[in-house]
Amino acid sequence: MKHELPPLPYGYNALEPHYDEATVRLHHDAHHKAYVDGLNNAGARLAEARDKGDFALVKHWEREIAFHGSGHLLHTLFWQNMVPGGGGQATGAVAEQLNKDFGSFDNFKKQFSAAAVAVEGSGWAVLCWNPSFHSLVILTAEKHQNLTQWGVVPLLTVDVWEHAYYLKYQNKRAAWVEAWWNLVNWDDVNKRFEAAG
Repeated sequence: MKHELPPLPYGYNALEPHYDEATVRLHHDAHHKAYVDGLNNAGARLAEARDKGDFALVKHWEREIAFHGSGHLLHTLFWQNMVPGGGGQATGAVAEQLNKDFGSFDNFKKQFSAAAVAVEGSGWAVLCWNPSFHSLVILTAEKHQNLTQWGVVPLLTVDVWEHAYYLKYQNKRAAWVEAWWNLVNWDDVNKRFEAAG
């Protein structure tokens, strides 16, 4: 299956002033596209190895698929998790679950922000539904292909790799995370939460 770069669900400048057009364009058209291209290349190379019965590099190509595939999936979620004029308090069923699992929306927001800012190097903060625990959990990933609790369903993510914010926010990751809260698409998060349950 050939993977394709999904179009943005809004214009490049639609998330201004919180997320600038130049960064969105570069982040989507170059960085996200590189993950899609890498995923397609690794998949094709692994298929070639299978056809030849040569699995000497199987570990390498499987790691490449994990790296690029995780980057592609998380970036796709990231773009869909934002909307012009978004943000504010969580709504709907996810708001109720956040109150149940974190005590309040404010507690959740503080913990999620702290997790995003504290990721060492580059990475992600991700709100997930864990059906085994029947609760929402916050996970962080320094290497997105290594992060998991088996069976969780990602609902909301913020990208804190420097390419996600450096043109506007430079090395001020906390300022980027604070601005990002103004873009959160709670309707999208609720749809994902409903589908996960």
